[in-house]
Amino acid sequence: MELTCSKFFTYGIDLAPLGLERRDENETYFCTPKGARIIGWAGVDGIHFCRVRGFGEMVFAVSPMNPAPHYVHPVAQNFSDFLRLLLACGDSAALEQAWQWTPEQFQAFLADAPRTEEQKTALDRIARRTGLTPMEDPWRYLRDLQRAFDPGKLRYPEEYYDLELNPDAPRRPAPWKVYYDSNFWSRSASGRAGRELSIRKEFDWAGHHWIIPSVYLCAKGLVVDFCMQAAPSAIRAFLEKWDLTPENEGGRDFTQEQSMQIDLENPLHLDFHAVPRVNGRELSPHSGCGISWIPGLSAGPSAGDEAEQVLTHYELNPESGWMIWRCAYPWATKRRPELRSLSLTLSQDRVPVPGPHFRVHRPGDTVSFSYGGAPHLLAVQEYEAQTMDWSRMPETGMEHPSHYVAMTYTVTPDLPDGVVSLADCDDGDRPRQAPSAPGQPTASSCAMVLCIIGGADGPTAIVCSPRGQGRIRAACSSLRFEPVEEVEWRLVFHEKPFEDTAVTLIP
Repeated sequence: MELTCSKFFTYGIDLAPLGLERRDENETYFCTPKGARIIGWAGVDGIHFCRVRGFGEMVFAVSPMNPAPHYVHPVAQNFSDFLRLLLACGDSAALEQAWQWTPEQFQAFLADAPRTEEQKTALDRIARRTGLTPMEDPWRYLRDLQRAFDPGKLRYPEEYYDLELNPDAPRRPAPWKVYYDSNFWSRSASGRAGRELSIRKEFDWAGHHWIIPSVYLCAKGLVVDFCMQAAPSAIRAFLEKWDLTPENEGGRDFTQEQSMQIDLENPLHLDFHAVPRVNGRELSPHSGCGISWIPGLSAGPSAGDEAEQVLTHYELNPESGWMIWRCAYPWATKRRPELRSLSLTLSQDRVPVPGPHFRVHRPGDTVSFSYGGAPHLLAVQEYEAQTMDWSRMPETGMEHPSHYVAMTYTVTPDLPDGVVSLADCDDGDRPRQAPSAPGQPTASSCAMVLCIIGGADGPTAIVCSPRGQGRIRAACSSLRFEPVEEVEWRLVFHEKPFEDTAVTLIP
């Protein structure tokens, strides 16, 4: 049977020589966890040892003079192990400070602190009365215990969050509330928070495991949280392939084609939409927002990390990666209905897949390509250089590129609308500062960028099928400051690899 703390103290062994002084009154500090039951005091710097309600016989060292956030560390899984550590080290000081030491520093501390006669007597009494033996490798035991422990599970008194008493206090965990018109980052919103209805629906779709942990019933509508799981190995391989790190985030300059490929390969990215049915009536989406969790790269224990708050609230595995998407849907009725049934249909949005490159120069040119294993022929109908007229645009102090190539074409055999488009492989020229008139002041910066042709994902291909024209399709190149002599085009296929799936949440 395991030796408990309460049982041991009935033996009447004085642990004060080992840095564990018993006191009649145990006045706690700002960093003493809630539910702490103090075992003893080191006698210096307010250091004390305790058990904490909810953590069984685990023993913690509390050190108020430590730098934030290193006030509390577990030092033994149970009281028997705590005594074995004392038998091995001779004093509690080594246990309290081990979190910051290497094995060599730990051994050096023990060598520089020979045991006194009082300590030898106390240790001998412990060994004879309990039959316990010294811990074989105390430093490794402490390291493994502290690495495995989640300090975010500890709770602290009000003083811990008082910036005057504790200047390094972390932000307090915000109460979990979900509003119809807010997101993961905005905690304040008009109206009352939605009533959480725990669902915990798990299913597999689109190559991932999904969890819908809860839905929220708000006055204006329904809020649903979607959690898509990703394997850590897949995330690591993706980050290494594209050399994506926190240090170079935002500093990489990827081409349009690389950006499309990144979206296709990203294990934490999936464009989808979900249509709920409440009591048999379909709801339309109002708004949505998303965050992700990357194990080892996300912020870690922090009350301010939104992704971690979601993982904590829904008890999701932090060792996995997660894409978390929140979507709001207005009720189909004037008032919030009584929820009798709830189901969802999930559909993947079409994703752009880069295809072959080609060059054409005049009407009549053709390009052969394959789609879905079948051959197709692209035939140019019109092809000419054109100029964008900016004269009606408001004056911004910027000069905009105006030269581009417009093309119309047909595809034989024809493909459905939205399946194929064309894009310029060149991003084109960005607006630049307009030259100043003599004597006029010049602007040092400009935050406005106007974009008429193209978008965040590159030049936009326009598909049109007017009557009588045999499904003529049109595309425009990127804008340039100089006339366009030749354009390298890219076919882009818009595919939907996964079929829709229906999920029943409430029968």
